[in-house]
Amino acid sequence: MSYDNPNLAIVKAITEQHLTVSEASVRFKRSRQWIYTLLRRYEEGGPEAVKPRSTAPKTHPTKVSEEVIKQIIKIRRELASKGADNGPETIAWVLEQRGFHAPAESTIRRILTKNGMVTPQPKKRPKAYLRRFEATLPNECWQADVTSTRLLNGQVVEILDFLDDHSRFLLYLGAYKRVAGPTVVTAAETITKKYGFPQSTLTDNGLVFTARLAGAKGGKNGFEKFLEKHSILQKNGRAGHPQTQGKIERFHQTLKKWLRARPPAKPSKTCKNSSTNSATGTTTNDPTGHSDDKHPTRHTQHYPKPAHNHWSQKTTASDTTK
Repeated sequence: MSYDNPNLAIVKAITEQHLTVSEASVRFKRSRQWIYTLLRRYEEGGPEAVKPRSTAPKTHPTKVSEEVIKQIIKIRRELASKGADNGPETIAWVLEQRGFHAPAESTIRRILTKNGMVTPQPKKRPKAYLRRFEATLPNECWQADVTSTRLLNGQVVEILDFLDDHSRFLLYLGAYKRVAGPTVVTAAETITKKYGFPQSTLTDNGLVFTARLAGAKGGKNGFEKFLEKHSILQKNGRAGHPQTQGKIERFHQTLKKWLRARPPAKPSKTCKNSSTNSATGTTTNDPTGHSDDKHPTRHTQHYPKPAHNHWSQKTTASDTTK
């Protein structure tokens, strides 16, 4: 006779077919202890008592509460409306600031996906494709770049920024009608007075950063001369490969997202060929988890300075980031 319940079949083999517990153990490949348990249950509750029981845990200590789920969705919408970063890492930081226990970032990501708040990007290359680079300490490498935005009247303004490669500390952000060579030099002089000198810089091949591709053999622009004067290694990304400056390119996404969430700015008389936003940075309340200990000025004194007249230029394509 066949039974839908395998446990009942074991019990019936003993009670009706008169198998011993040892014989039933061999036939059904179950331990003697388990068979004795089934017999006891059968005696106490009949066939219903030997039905397979769920192995699911009775409690879920790691289950995210409904209140936390609501907060995650609320924070996501709040940050998005402000044009701020609203990924799992930032949401977790805000949750902690509001007195909630933040679940793992992967859990937050699943909650956002489940609630339709994540846009699938199937064409995005996997992270394993990238060769990620990060400077070991602050002031080991600074990234610099130029981007642009439009004012209320349609005027295009250019934005110059410097970012510490290790800490993502925003060293400088300035808006100009046009970023020229002297603009970059002035900005570099300003931030080195405040944060010290970096060991190296990483930029693209724009003429404000390097004259290497301008056709003049051995010629250097103002920024290159500044780096040479202070024995700072210059690194330039490969042409047509912006991923090399991935960290500052990623910052530009954050910056433009923030700008899009606000009305276009009106033209300002102060926006000439000078900075309208002085050197700045955020670390104390940085939602990415970086602390004041990574502030560039806290580590400047630990850097051995390269020997003078040892200036050189390096082209790289390996410093890619997420």
